[in-house]
Amino acid sequence: MITPLFGAGLLLSLMIGVSLGLLGGGGSILTVPILHYVFGLNASESTALSLFIVGVTAAAGSVAYAKRGEIAWKEGIIFSVPSFFAVYATRRFALPALPAQMSVMNFNLSKDSVILLVFSVVMLLAAGAMLKPSQPKASEAGSLNAARAALIVLEGAVVGGVTGFVGAGGGFLIVPALVVLVGLDMKRAVGTSLVVIASKSLIGFAGDLSAGTAINMPVLVSVTAASLIGMAAGTKLVTKVSSAKLKPAFGWFVLVMGSFILIKETILK
Repeated sequence: MITPLFGAGLLLSLMIGVSLGLLGGGGSILTVPILHYVFGLNASESTALSLFIVGVTAAAGSVAYAKRGEIAWKEGIIFSVPSFFAVYATRRFALPALPAQMSVMNFNLSKDSVILLVFSVVMLLAAGAMLKPSQPKASEAGSLNAARAALIVLEGAVVGGVTGFVGAGGGFLIVPALVVLVGLDMKRAVGTSLVVIASKSLIGFAGDLSAGTAINMPVLVSVTAASLIGMAAGTKLVTKVSSAKLKPAFGWFVLVMGSFILIKETILK
């Protein structure tokens, strides 16, 4: 039976796909809090399910961008490869190795609290990027030289590590990197971001399955379905709505959500 809280969670899940379709990121920023605070899953399971939900949704959204020729495949592959290794290693080995209880700056924290605190910091950083008054200017388009390729590889490894630890797709880091380092326009950066997010998120989820993480199938299927519906709407809206205008509003929402998690896991714990 669908309870009011479960129904509210599904409505909120629509925004996961809308965000990914419009901005090429932000999906996991919504997914993890929805799974943890609305559906009541623990942090480890929430981040695991988030990887699958965001991965499948991003893969579906990338099809529309591919049809419009708005994906830079070469740059996406260079970015993805180091992300694959980083996210899989984090989910398969690093997270399972964390103790159930740990001391951080004289505070005794559970593993779930540490994951959520790191996630809140990632959200606040994402909000800061989204609230910048102007979009970063693309560098001049040109050949992908060795220096740029090395920067993309480094960024891919960093984003993969973030993805693995907090279950975030990392679009808020991928899109600026593709715009600034490679010189892609915003639409191609968003499309390429979806391909990268899809591949590394699903590989991270495979790491969770290998590690024996519990999977709540009813929630997984329901939220994924709602997110796919949202993605269908987002990929249509992106052709009519300026994502630059949406980013500040979404940035404030992320700032509020990140602050809420940070306060809840510290002051209100």
